[in-house]
Amino acid sequence: MSAGSAALFHSRADAAPLQPVPEEPGRLAWPLTPRPHVTRNFEPPATPFGPGHRGVDLEAAAGQQVLAADRGVVVFAGQVAGQGVVAVDHDGGLHTTYLPIAPAVAAGDQVYRGQPLGTAAPGHPGCPTAVCLHWGARRDTEYIDPLALVGAPGRVRLKPWAEGP
Repeated sequence: MSAGSAALFHSRADAAPLQPVPEEPGRLAWPLTPRPHVTRNFEPPATPFGPGHRGVDLEAAAGQQVLAADRGVVVFAGQVAGQGVVAVDHDGGLHTTYLPIAPAVAAGDQVYRGQPLGTAAPGHPGCPTAVCLHWGARRDTEYIDPLALVGAPGRVRLKPWAEGP
């Protein structure tokens, strides 16, 4: 929960404790525009170092701009195993990765939602099209499905306390 949304809640000794809220649509924007075709879905690993697909593959065009999914700070922009990678840290322990990409940003850069990070490049293994962008998301140390975080933000409804003030 962000500091801003945490400020909306008040604690009371007799109130039920707040429960964690599932990931909400709208936290992230799509990293490609227009909305891309998903060529491979997220497949969480059964164990921390087990096999899985720790992100989604999105159909792209060579040279297509890859956009920051949200504001944050670039923590890595460079080559890993011969592929360009950009990694961004966001508020709330969220971390996103984009590859293969020709980076246009550098580590330490502040980026904003929708800002170009670089351009999509060919070479993603297992991609059924000429170019795919692998887009990953992690909250702290847990990999999560980035598709669960895109979309229109949900409506916020404030409910009154069961009893008066």
